[in-house]
Amino acid sequence: MVKWLKRKGQKVSQGEPLVELQTDKVNYELESTANGVLLEIVAKEDSEVPVGELLCYIGQPGEAVPKT
Repeated sequence: MVKWLKRKGQKVSQGEPLVELQTDKVNYELESTANGVLLEIVAKEDSEVPVGELLCYIGQPGEAVPKT
């Protein structure tokens, strides 16, 4: 996990770059899979995140974030 390209509360569109990730072989931008607002960031910048791990919540303005 390198850095977030959007901040909590910002509008995001499907297909828009959301976060920059790094693997052993390549750095790449992961695109949003949904339209909405970035409700909560779960994965912190400069951290190691397992494949398939939750990165963030995207939803509608005012929507509650599920408790984990």
